[in-house]
Amino acid sequence: MNTDSLFRPFSLKSLNIKNRIVMAPMTRSFSPNGIPGADVATYYRKRAEGEVGLILSEGTVIDRPASSNDANVPHFHGTAALEGWQNVIKSVHEEGGAMGPQIWHMGIMDNHHSGWTPSTPFEGPSGLNRPEFNNGNTMTAADIEASILAYGKAAAEAKRMGFDTVEIHGAHGYLIDQFFWEATNLRTDIYGGKTLAERSRFAVEVVKEVRRQVGEDFAVILRLSQWKPADYTFQLAKTPQEMEAWLNPMADAGVDIFHCSQRRFWEPEFEGSDLNFAGWAKKITGKATITVGSVGLTGEFLKAFAGEASEPSSLDELMRRMDRGDFDLVGVGRPLLADPNWVKKIKENRVDELKGFTKEALAKLVMD
Repeated sequence: MNTDSLFRPFSLKSLNIKNRIVMAPMTRSFSPNGIPGADVATYYRKRAEGEVGLILSEGTVIDRPASSNDANVPHFHGTAALEGWQNVIKSVHEEGGAMGPQIWHMGIMDNHHSGWTPSTPFEGPSGLNRPEFNNGNTMTAADIEASILAYGKAAAEAKRMGFDTVEIHGAHGYLIDQFFWEATNLRTDIYGGKTLAERSRFAVEVVKEVRRQVGEDFAVILRLSQWKPADYTFQLAKTPQEMEAWLNPMADAGVDIFHCSQRRFWEPEFEGSDLNFAGWAKKITGKATITVGSVGLTGEFLKAFAGEASEPSSLDELMRRMDRGDFDLVGVGRPLLADPNWVKKIKENRVDELKGFTKEALAKLVMD
């Protein structure tokens, strides 16, 4: 298995990384009251020590009262939380790593199993998290404007603190994605509409505001998904033409890299081509892309929560697609939770030392 293509450097604006491997964002909920502590810094430091090219943080929420449904998810606002993130990026840079925070607003959510709730009701485009599940408020024009500004402010803080990039979370059924989906966006104003392109206005304005606040020289990543937590087979864009109408306005607004979330990276997006989501996004926009989805392991991340273990799997198909130029970067999740040294082992072809993944890896933040 020749993995040389994974270990070429990559540069784009503020982002200069030693290889093509990206630690995918994975919610850990180890930041009490939203404040990442020394253990969070150690967690990320270990991945930088292990030679991950780019670390994308767990989702960290913007400054809106109901942006989170979990008291232990980190914030990316407020003095104490930002000081915690300052320690994180200092630790990562000391080990020669690069990092960006994933900035996040969850939108309408189920209530957390802990019983904790935010100080105000959840907010979303139409109060819906999925069809017929209303658990919050419909956002007013003022709410939307304030949220757009909060994304921009979080991105500006990331640049100020010395992060190498920022990722906007626009996937997986959270706020931006709730605007995309016709089942959760029933609005009749300028943020709604019958087409995906019309319902993308909120995302476009978020990207524009982020770009305005960070300037032209700072790399901006946007994470998107076709699938929904309520429907794994769902496609927002059902044809290449719909995907073009969806992605190109966001590219024009300032996205540098599209992070294209799939459950299985090898699955084709549309009939008639074996290109995956990241492959199509790059073909359509000309922008750099990150592929992600069960890289390096059997099974799926979502099934891990139910106790399903995974074993190491071949990277041959990944390399075939990468060498063909389908995508530029590769997001890796569970292997890096289970083993901070996964990248080193791949680079040195120590495949017999690769570890599987079990749900126990989710229960502990810092692992050797």
